[in-house]
Amino acid sequence: MAAAEGEGAAAPKKNSDLKARTLSAIVMVAVAGGALWLGGIAWTVFVLLVATGVLWEWSKLSRAIAASHWARLIWLAAGVAYVGLAGEMLIVLRAEDTVSVLMPVLAVIATDIGAYFAGRTFGGPKIAPKISPSKTWSGLAGGAIGAGLALAGLQAYAHWRAVSAMAALHIPVAAAPFAINWLEVAVSGLLVAIIAQTGDFFESWMKRRAGVKDSGHLIPGHGGLFDRVDGLLAVLFVAGMLGAIGRF
Repeated sequence: MAAAEGEGAAAPKKNSDLKARTLSAIVMVAVAGGALWLGGIAWTVFVLLVATGVLWEWSKLSRAIAASHWARLIWLAAGVAYVGLAGEMLIVLRAEDTVSVLMPVLAVIATDIGAYFAGRTFGGPKIAPKISPSKTWSGLAGGAIGAGLALAGLQAYAHWRAVSAMAALHIPVAAAPFAINWLEVAVSGLLVAIIAQTGDFFESWMKRRAGVKDSGHLIPGHGGLFDRVDGLLAVLFVAGMLGAIGRF
């Protein structure tokens, strides 16, 4: 009877967690999507709020990791640079157009989805079990495929939108059919997957050092903001660094 009662109590809790995760995900997508669609000041405020929340969680983790006052200051400065550059990239990319900012966002989401299903389906050797026991090499391959497909789809959408805009303005459009550069897509997808999972590993390492399961408790069923954007932060930071190097 005790076991049966335990099982009966576990099921409602599991269902409750799933409901909280689902509702939180819907709210997050609606708020982020609305800000992205509006652009301008709405998108800038949204990015600044998220960046502030992530930096706050970063500071809590770093305070638990660092032993001295100076070490905490170094961690905080690194967090400002890391999160700040990633946030700046989101604002700069949205100022160009919607597709530009969707490229890294959807590529990272596709990486997570591809890695999850490939890892669950094929399993295999772990990448770094002491840091993140669930990450496998098959998951990384699945993430690279997912990111590549997302980038290919966005590439095709950008071409279709450009052709439609030219046709609406009665501008002659070249008759040559659009062809996706699969080599470019494959390489880009692999790089996104590697960088995104590196960002995930880095945050997992910080949490292990700090002795916590989640970076925060702001999002019901999902943990903290840092938990949700760790891979995207890494991709945007690397893109921002490459962009800065290219300007010199």
